[in-house]
Amino acid sequence: MVFDISVAMTWILFLALFPISFFWLRHVWRIAVRKDLSEVALKRGEPPANPQKYAPYALAINLLASIFLIVAIFGVVSGSMPYEVWSAIAGSTIWLKLILDFALSRHAHFKVDKKKPAGKAGPVDK
Repeated sequence: MVFDISVAMTWILFLALFPISFFWLRHVWRIAVRKDLSEVALKRGEPPANPQKYAPYALAINLLASIFLIVAIFGVVSGSMPYEVWSAIAGSTIWLKLILDFALSRHAHFKVDKKKPAGKAGPVDK
């Protein structure tokens, strides 16, 4: 095996799976066990008005993503998955987790500005 940039990137991806899965499992632990909802659906560092409504979705996203990363890790360690398979699982999982977290945070912070009805407008200036 010749050490080149692709081998280095493969090792970086593989070694990064450990802290990423730990971080996501820590989010699961905080939401499910500690009932700490301070990091649910954050938008610009602020939680939504009712984070308990979005906690099950954040819990599911983090749990499924960490399970997929653990499967990829065990596939590499056991030698049962070739490079293309585990790197595809890991990369797709990371990207989908980021996209779903973004969508959840935008949905949780969505607000509709209620306008005055047409018949209830104030006096018109002349």
